[in-house]
Amino acid sequence: MFRTKRSGLVRRLWRSRAPVEGDGEADRGTHGSGGCCMGKTTKVAKSNAGSEAELKALTHSILKKIKEKQLEVLLQAVESKGGARSPCLLLPSKVDAKVGQQSYSLPMLLYKVFRWPDLRHSSELKRLSCCESYGKINPELVCCNPHHMSRLCELDSPDSGPSSSDTGGTTYSAPVGPSDSLALQESGDRAHWCVVAYWEEKTRVGRLYSVQEPSLDIFYDLPQGNGFCLGQLCSDNKSQLVQMVRAKIGYGIQLTREPDGVWVYNRSCYPIFIKSATLDNPDSRTLLVHKVFPGFSIKAFDYDKAGNLQRPNDHEFTQQPRTGFTVQISFVKGWGQCYTRQFISSCPCWLEVIFNTR
Repeated sequence: MFRTKRSGLVRRLWRSRAPVEGDGEADRGTHGSGGCCMGKTTKVAKSNAGSEAELKALTHSILKKIKEKQLEVLLQAVESKGGARSPCLLLPSKVDAKVGQQSYSLPMLLYKVFRWPDLRHSSELKRLSCCESYGKINPELVCCNPHHMSRLCELDSPDSGPSSSDTGGTTYSAPVGPSDSLALQESGDRAHWCVVAYWEEKTRVGRLYSVQEPSLDIFYDLPQGNGFCLGQLCSDNKSQLVQMVRAKIGYGIQLTREPDGVWVYNRSCYPIFIKSATLDNPDSRTLLVHKVFPGFSIKAFDYDKAGNLQRPNDHEFTQQPRTGFTVQISFVKGWGQCYTRQFISSCPCWLEVIFNTR
């Protein structure tokens, strides 16, 4: 009769868990869930994951042992699907839980329940830049916030054939006019590590966005966050398809410069498509378009590899603006030989990320 605040939080969390394919509750939403990077969806075998009742009982048992403030942090992250900034959820790392025939650490169990039911091993995960748990005084605690993690893309097999070497980026690469140059000069003393151009089909919308901070959110609509807000740009495009795709960008993507390269994290509810010279075989004359599902991260640019890609006879690398290294990213709709759109300039909404490698 008398319900405690803790039990109410636990019930809300359980209702917000990630849907398992075939459990009859897929209509709860799929933000942040999905198959592997290249589009191979994975069904979760009930015999391995344990029964729904067993999982529910175990999850409730664990959540009821967590402090109320920590439950509120977890609920904020889960209900906003990562849209609201939430702090680290520091919990003991050595607590194991058994579901069916499988044993999981406490972080892995929470990641499976609230993000990816098909998650098998921690090696499939990458910690996001928003997580501040590294360097904490107590090494026995680990961040269990499921929206401080992403899934790693596997590039062992492409999901599309080679796209044309004339992608539209060569013809429509972002021009640097006087206003753009002035904006970059006035952006501060710190050198930018990349600039971003937003395009709708063959038309660039807005100015170049200069990036100095290590991480940048690019989004159309985000409950909390700063960055490149595409929704604030004035667009004259009246195409129904462009407007539909624009509305689906949602939380968009996150660009993060790290020691090993630049990572792209798909925060939206829909796939994104990426073409980058450093994602492919160095001997390849054409570049593949890679599909990245929601909740997955991919190292879209590798500085070390880029240093070996100065090929003066290949117009993919000589006619790019300024630095010669550009990553192209389209939202929702892909391009290339496996799609009706051959060139990225035919995609409704897309980005050009131009790296400063000097």
